[in-house]
Amino acid sequence: MVVRLLHQAGVRSTHLHLASLASVGLCLSLWVRAKTVDQAQRGNAERRALFVGLWPPMIWLIGDALRERE
Repeated sequence: MVVRLLHQAGVRSTHLHLASLASVGLCLSLWVRAKTVDQAQRGNAERRALFVGLWPPMIWLIGDALRERE
């Protein structure tokens, strides 16, 4: 269902693979930034980086499913 809707919207697998790689960069930048904040806010900043770190595999697999549809 999601893959069909993405295909109809004109999204290609390359777009999702690039978005997956970009989310890895975002996760790393959030993790580095978490090390620069004070101790009271560090836990929240690290949790944010870990949450974003869960995105790349999901986006990559959706891109693979979309490639099979193309």
